[in-house]
Amino acid sequence: MKTTQQELGKLGEELAKEFYKQHNYVILETNWRCYHLEVDLIVCNNEEIVFCEVKTRSSTTFGEPETFVTPEKQRNIIRAANLYLTRKGIDKEVRFDIVSVIICGEEHQLHHLPDAFKPKW
Repeated sequence: MKTTQQELGKLGEELAKEFYKQHNYVILETNWRCYHLEVDLIVCNNEEIVFCEVKTRSSTTFGEPETFVTPEKQRNIIRAANLYLTRKGIDKEVRFDIVSVIICGEEHQLHHLPDAFKPKW
């Protein structure tokens, strides 16, 4: 049985998927996992592949959802992206997005932050 927070997170991911579909992206993976790493959404268009972290909250009482994508979380997403690209043999431009979703009752706000962070080599 899922907790309320898990259900909220799942709804946020569904809203993010619909957002990308409306903007002509193809959904490649949802909740892709490798070892202890996970990427919420992996999508692509003709130019690039996007690794997206979705953060969903019911309010902004403790801050905007995107502020909870810590540097450690960013590093883990970048590691997962490297593994994914290597395993799939993909050679495209890469972008790391955050989709921030606030769901309050029947209303929701979605904020797309393209290119939210970059690998620091």
